[in-house]
Amino acid sequence: MSVRTIGVVMNGVTGRMGHRQHLVRSVLAINEQGGVTLSDGERVELRPVLVGRNAAKLGRLAAEHGIAGHTTELDAALADEDNLIYFDAQVTSARVKAVLSAIEAGKHVYTEKPTAESVAEAVALAEAAAARGVKNGVVQDKLFLPGLLKLKRLIDGGFFGRILSVRGEFGYWVFEGDWQEAQRPSWNYRAGDGGGIVLDMFPHWHYVMENLFGRVEGVYAKATTHIPARADERGTAYEATADDAAYAIFELEGGVIAQINSSWTVRVNRDELVEFQVDGTHGSAVAGLRNCRIQHRAGTPKPVWNPDLPVTARFRDEWQEVPDNAEFDNGFKIQWELFVRHVLEDAPFPNDFASGARGVQLAELGLRSSAEGRRIEVPRL
Repeated sequence: MSVRTIGVVMNGVTGRMGHRQHLVRSVLAINEQGGVTLSDGERVELRPVLVGRNAAKLGRLAAEHGIAGHTTELDAALADEDNLIYFDAQVTSARVKAVLSAIEAGKHVYTEKPTAESVAEAVALAEAAAARGVKNGVVQDKLFLPGLLKLKRLIDGGFFGRILSVRGEFGYWVFEGDWQEAQRPSWNYRAGDGGGIVLDMFPHWHYVMENLFGRVEGVYAKATTHIPARADERGTAYEATADDAAYAIFELEGGVIAQINSSWTVRVNRDELVEFQVDGTHGSAVAGLRNCRIQHRAGTPKPVWNPDLPVTARFRDEWQEVPDNAEFDNGFKIQWELFVRHVLEDAPFPNDFASGARGVQLAELGLRSSAEGRRIEVPRL
């Protein structure tokens, strides 16, 4: 079969996620495997066109990976008819303007989350894409984590019985940047640049809950800035104006209660950086990035509270590991392949701008809940 090549404008790939996950481990990895295979057997390779503000960084990145196309002029890249897809991995505050330009140019748009800083802007993007008739998608990589795929397998197989609750723990210690270099960019901690853990992580938790457990109907959250001063990439002190931790309770349809803590100011005492414990009438599971452990009701022990005696049993040893039963590819790469098929042959891609807007809505309502100190209902979008 023939091999077709399509241009993909990639904006913001000098950043950590855009470079590592989307350019190297997705687009270039797809080409290395021979392209995306369509339903008729045709293969499609992706020709990346790198776009950004820093010409020197773009040039170095393009040379490193043997990429011919790179420019600081987004409009020029969008004007090329051979470029069918626009991808955005910029800082959140720059996303809406660039995505609207791509929509107006008739490009199909795939973007990192959150799609916007406000639900009004996120809805406007979804409406603009629908009006222009372009395909659109949002990165929802957590759905493709091996641990959550195993969790989905358990749900589909009826393992839990009736699901009662979900407990999520996410985060790690991000160094302040003065005595040790911070492992996240400084804009993450400035509200004016679209930073904050609520805007970053609540869209993730939204699509995880919506796809696995049910629609979010209510939220009570407390967002806070535990560390008010940090040092940036040059070692210069700055005021951290964005939230670096959030503690939330989500009410889901069917009576499921989800509690999720998100923090960049926590030291990890768990097996993985994110873990979800799901408890049901028939069994429980703990799923992380890759692993998933279960305890069925028939194998559930009967602990007895007695503070006068030492604990002799190791509770974690009483859980069973869920086998892989499949090979798991990189989730970012899988989504790229799905989106390319969506663009070229209208294959399903449910993670669209409307879904992204619901994630932004949850973040916006979570911040409002924190500011007002009360539960907020989540209306349907």
